[in-house]
Amino acid sequence: MKKWRVAASGLVAFSVLASPYMANAAQGPVSITLLQNKPEVVSEWNKLISEFEKSNPGITVKQIQPPNIDTTLQADVAKGQVPDLVAMGADATFVQMAQNGIFKNLSGAPELKQVSAAYTKMLENEVGKPTPYGIPYTINAVPVLYNVQLFKKYHLTVPKTFNQLIADAKKVKSQGGTPFYNGWKDSWTIAPPWNALATNSEPANFQHQLIAGTANFTKVDGTAVKDLKILASYGQASQFGTDYNDANTGFANGKGVFYLQGTWVLPVLRAANPKIQVGSFVFPATNNPNKTKMVSGIDSLIAVANSGNSAKEAAAMKFIDFLLQKKNAAEYAQIAGTFSTVKGTKSTDKAIAGLQTYINKGRVVDFDDHYYPPAMAAGNQYESLFQGALSKKQSVSSILSQLQSMYQSSRAHE
Repeated sequence: MKKWRVAASGLVAFSVLASPYMANAAQGPVSITLLQNKPEVVSEWNKLISEFEKSNPGITVKQIQPPNIDTTLQADVAKGQVPDLVAMGADATFVQMAQNGIFKNLSGAPELKQVSAAYTKMLENEVGKPTPYGIPYTINAVPVLYNVQLFKKYHLTVPKTFNQLIADAKKVKSQGGTPFYNGWKDSWTIAPPWNALATNSEPANFQHQLIAGTANFTKVDGTAVKDLKILASYGQASQFGTDYNDANTGFANGKGVFYLQGTWVLPVLRAANPKIQVGSFVFPATNNPNKTKMVSGIDSLIAVANSGNSAKEAAAMKFIDFLLQKKNAAEYAQIAGTFSTVKGTKSTDKAIAGLQTYINKGRVVDFDDHYYPPAMAAGNQYESLFQGALSKKQSVSSILSQLQSMYQSSRAHE
């Protein structure tokens, strides 16, 4: 969920770039840097880099994985030292960087033909231009994860509606169990359930109406906030004192039946408990199963720095071509707990295989917060608002009012 993405590929069309780039590259070894945002896949990146370097002895790739990729990237931009490749999510930071020319315009790059056009379009919609500034590499989903053994213990069935989900939660709680195990001490972890609830209750053009000033949170998101408060009422007593890491460990070791996290958390859960059996179902955010869509966004995009260094850009493109090979793309997605955008690949992870149908049918919707102003979306601002309001059990109207106020203030600072 955290910022920065994998955005891909060079300039206009690789064929146009190849000749001058490779001419410069032939002058000597080329070293490029890869800044990536996921601590869960450092080892997998190292593996891919090692394999790439063996078959491309003239190119070396250095992986950078800082604690806060937003802060690191912003500092790099200020110093004029942007990494050659950036693997990040399609969030406000990416949008801001793309709009300001930090990343290459990839229009015409043949690599785009290898990935799902729907997610390339999603990137373009977020940036607000019919121009691809990154190549979508993996996509995530926000389902409800569950402990298979506990699911069977409480004799539950997969809920198709929000009311059915809450009925399951009541059943678990009545028997002394913990329905939802939340790590809401880290406020960003509230974002997954919020995005699922908000995107499924807002009109399709709500974000554009917000920008135009013809709609606001107070009149549209009452149901989403009310349902978020209901979910909070079925979390463990320590949910606001439990951070993301402890929540992962706790859920992995059977402390709760359901986990409101994205598919990206699967590698961490399995590391915490290799024996855990995890299942998933589409977040039943509404009471009309036929209208419910699955929140699915670009977990990692690959962006190329707009540096003007043709040798480095050519090397970056060559690495991207390697990453887009079906075997490598499928392997990375499997390790990362995500789905690959590369055509001809599909998830083999049984824990999330059932979600593939929603992706194949296009019953997906982008993250709501990808369209929030940077001052609201970056730095966990709106999530912290929810964290404080939910922990204090504030009213729906109070939360909506604060949310709208934050939006207006953030928009004014753009």
